[in-house]
Amino acid sequence: LLRVDLKGCTKLTSVGNFAFCMCTSLTSVVLPDSLTQLGKGAFQHCSSLTSVVLPDSLTQLGNFAFGRCTSLTSVVLPDSLTELGEYAFQDCSSLTSMALPDSLTELGDAAFQYCTSLVSVVLPDSLTQLSDSAFAGCSSLTSVVFPNSLTVVGDNAFLECTSLTSVVLPDSLTQLSDSAFGCCSSLTSVLLPDSLTQLGDGAFYECSSLTSVVLPDSLTHIGKHVFLGCSSLTSVV
Repeated sequence: LLRVDLKGCTKLTSVGNFAFCMCTSLTSVVLPDSLTQLGKGAFQHCSSLTSVVLPDSLTQLGNFAFGRCTSLTSVVLPDSLTELGEYAFQDCSSLTSMALPDSLTELGDAAFQYCTSLVSVVLPDSLTQLSDSAFAGCSSLTSVVFPNSLTVVGDNAFLECTSLTSVVLPDSLTQLSDSAFGCCSSLTSVLLPDSLTQLGDGAFYECSSLTSVVLPDSLTHIGKHVFLGCSSLTSVV
């Protein structure tokens, strides 16, 4: 199977779980404007798929939908999308950038884990929580734009993002969870907002380039091992 063109299927509203999973020669996908749901693992392991445009009708992208599509370089997510499932783009190692739509309210755990070519990401204003391991292992990530709506950064959210050099967290943030920026070995500066109350276990562990941190007066909890292995750290105020 080289190509899927469902444009003429005008009554199609959903593509079922694992419908095209492991179609390793598939390069092109066209989906109909009637589609609202893309099922679990629908295109998982389609290792030759290079690009996909999702229809404006789509509201739900299932778990593992494009997981391990290792040739995928470009994805356009529609403004209708409200839910992006767990591991949706995990191991899409050729994906370079991602703009998430303002309609998105739920981002599943590890949605972009190990997208090792991902350089930049813009998080939408509709998002209040960043899920666990959302961008873990994105070793080329250099730029993240956080929305002012964000209150929680989940466990391991940016673990091992080894190209990330600076982080400015939004004034809305109250919780930075366990290992959120653990092993970000190039991280030199981080700005913590005055809204922050909880700093989780190992939040910045093994951030070996981090030199100084200013802790906000709003903090009520500092977890264990927060700065463990931060060998360049000279000042915490």
